[in-house]
Amino acid sequence: MKQNIINVAVIAHVDAGKSTLVDALLSQSGVFHENEVLIEQVMDNNDLERERGITIYSKNCAIEHNGTKINIVDTPGHADFSSEVERIIKTVDTVILLVDSSEGPMPQTRVVLQKSLEQGLRPILFINKIDKKDERAEEVVDMSFDLFAELGATDEQLDFPILYGIAKQGIALSEMDDERVDLGPLFDLLLKHVNPYPDTKNLPLQLQVSTLGYDDYLGRLGTGRITRGTIRKGMMVSVSKRDGSVINTKISQLYVNEGLSRVEKAEAFSGDIVTFTGMPTISIGETVCAVDHLEPMKMIEIEKPTLSMNFLVNSSPFVGQSGKLVTTRQIRARLKKELETNIGLEITELDGIEGYKVNGRGELHLSILLESMRREGFELSVSKPEVLYREINGEKYEPFEKVNISLPDEFAGTIISQINLRQGRMQNMSSENGYTVMEYLVPSRGLIGYRSEFINSTKGRGTLEKSFDNYYPFAGDIINHRNGVFIAKEKGKTMAYSLFHLSERGKMFVAPAVEVYAGMIVGLNSRKNDLVVNPCKNKQLTNVRASGTDEAVKLLDPRRFTLEEALEFIADDELVEITPDAIRIRKKLLNEKDRKRVNKQLKYEE
Repeated sequence: MKQNIINVAVIAHVDAGKSTLVDALLSQSGVFHENEVLIEQVMDNNDLERERGITIYSKNCAIEHNGTKINIVDTPGHADFSSEVERIIKTVDTVILLVDSSEGPMPQTRVVLQKSLEQGLRPILFINKIDKKDERAEEVVDMSFDLFAELGATDEQLDFPILYGIAKQGIALSEMDDERVDLGPLFDLLLKHVNPYPDTKNLPLQLQVSTLGYDDYLGRLGTGRITRGTIRKGMMVSVSKRDGSVINTKISQLYVNEGLSRVEKAEAFSGDIVTFTGMPTISIGETVCAVDHLEPMKMIEIEKPTLSMNFLVNSSPFVGQSGKLVTTRQIRARLKKELETNIGLEITELDGIEGYKVNGRGELHLSILLESMRREGFELSVSKPEVLYREINGEKYEPFEKVNISLPDEFAGTIISQINLRQGRMQNMSSENGYTVMEYLVPSRGLIGYRSEFINSTKGRGTLEKSFDNYYPFAGDIINHRNGVFIAKEKGKTMAYSLFHLSERGKMFVAPAVEVYAGMIVGLNSRKNDLVVNPCKNKQLTNVRASGTDEAVKLLDPRRFTLEEALEFIADDELVEITPDAIRIRKKLLNEKDRKRVNKQLKYEE
C-alpha cells in the first residue's frame, strides 16, 4: 500500500551541524530502541568522515511522522563534493538550509543553495547554534535573505520559512523566545511546507539514477527517486544510457530505506528513493523506464574536474617496507574500482611512466582518495597538484576560487599583500569589532600551498574558506615564494647531533633515529636554495671529556605534515611518498648528479 512520501535534503557549509540535525531527527522519530547506544553523527559511518568531522558521501535514511514517510538525505558541505550535492538535489522536494547563528552564510552555503534554487525548490532556513554567546540570529536571517536575492531566488523562494534551533540538543523554535522543547516545529513545518509526492503508481515507470554504490556480492548499486509509476523486483525495464543507446534488463534486487537500514522490498511506489541491483553498467543520470514506455529524463551534467595529480608507483628505497600493494596493476585495479562510484574523477594512463593522471574537483577530493588507499595498504608517490586549464574561444582560462577571509585588523595588510601577489582580486572588504572580513576571487593555483603561510601570518587567528567559483581568463604568472629544502645526502639513521646543527639554518621535518634515504627532504632551509646535507652524521668521539666541550643537544619538535599539507608544500620537482605508516617528501630525482644535470639543462634552455 502506498503511503504519503516527502524527500528532504539537509544542506549547509562544512561543520554547520547537518549530520547532528539528522541524528536528532532520527532519535526523536523513534528509530532507535531504548536500550540502543547512540553514536554521534551516525550517518557519517566512514572512518575518514568521523576523524575529519565532515560528510564526504551523501547518504539516505527514512523516518515516519504522522503517517508520512520522510526520506532524509545528509549531503556533503565541502565544495570539492558539490557534484554529489547537485545530483541529490534532483531527488528531493525541499531542502533544510542550516546556517550558523554567528558565522552567517559561508562560501559553501552559496554553492549548495544555488543548486537548490536552480531546481526550483523552496528551502527552509534553519538558524543553528543559537546557544552561542556571539549569536546574531536576526542579522544572519537578513544576510541569508540577501544571499537568496543575490542568487536570483523567485518571490516564492524568497518567502522562505525560518526556524531557530540547537541541533545538538534536538531543539527547533518558530520564534527565538519560544519554549525550548524538541524538533516538533521542524516536523510540523515539513508536513505543512511540502505537499506529499503525487500518487502516480499506475502510470509507466520512470526513475533517474542519482547515486551509485558498490557491493562486493551484489555488484554495482543504482539509487534514485521513482519519478513516476511502480518498480518491482524481477521487473524487465529499459535503460536510456548516457550515450543515447537503450538496453533492456531486469531489476534483480530492490531496497528502500527504513530508519538507518536498507530493507529489501518486492515493490516501491512513486516518490520513494530506492536502490536496485542487476545493472553492472548503470551510471549517473541514466533513466530507468517501463519497457513499452521509454521517456528519458534530462541527463544530469557532471561537473568537470579542476585539479590533477599524478599517482606514481613508489620508487623510493623504502618501497614495500610497510605497504603490500605497490604495483601498477594493483593501483590501476583500485582506481578502476573507485570510478564505479566516484564519478567526479577522471583517470588516464601516463606515457612512459608507471602511473596515472588523476583529475578531481579539488585537493580534498583527491586527498580523501589517497588517504583511503594508504589505509588499505597501498604505497605510491604523488606529484604536486596542478590546475586544469581550458581553452574558450581561443583564449586560455583557469579555475578561480571564491575566498572568504576573517582575521584581526592587525594582520589585514600582510594578507592583502600576500593574496595580491597570488593574482587575487578583492570583491569586498569590511571591518567591525576589531576584525576584518574580506572576499576575494583567487586563481586556484595561487591557493595551492598558501594555507600554512596564512596560518603563520595570522598566528592561527584567521580563518580562510574557499569554494570553486568559475573559469576566468588566465591571470598571469604567480611567483613561488617557498624557501629551499634540506635534502638527505645518504641512506641511514638521523642523529640528534647533526639535526641540532642543521636546525640553526632551518626547520627540520624529521626527529632523531629516523631512517632516511638519499634524495629525501628532511627540512626547510632558511634561504631560497636547496641544500644537500648529512642528517646521519654523528659527533666524532675522543677521549677528552670536560663540561665545557660537550654541548647539550636540545632539539625543537620537527614539523609533521598531514597528507594535505605535504601535497600543498611540495614543488614541481618533488613528490609525496605515501605509505600506510609514513608520509615522506622527496625529490623526483634521488641522485644529486641527476638533479644537477637537469637543472643545468633547464638553465641552458632558458
